[in-house]
Amino acid sequence: MQGIERVAFLVNEPLDSWEGLRSTLGLLVENLWAGCFFIDTPVRLIEGKSQEDFQENLEMLADLEGECYTNTRSDAEKYQFMTYASLEEMAEKIKTYHLVVPF
Repeated sequence: MQGIERVAFLVNEPLDSWEGLRSTLGLLVENLWAGCFFIDTPVRLIEGKSQEDFQENLEMLADLEGECYTNTRSDAEKYQFMTYASLEEMAEKIKTYHLVVPF
């Protein structure tokens, strides 16, 4: 991925919550800058995953200096390290990424 240093994952389906966050973590581990943007969708976890599992992944994301945004206030309040941003604010942040991956 020559020339690509910043990757944004866009999650817009509730059941893609887990995979979107995990994909973001995967790139952070590879020393790429990555962010996860939950757009007009609440977090829903796949069977076998708990809110605690999701929160642990958010904490790892923060430790690796990744970003996670949502425009669903209840999720921003429920999960530490998930930041509320309006759709307009997210659009401005997404423009700073080299590659955008929709889920």
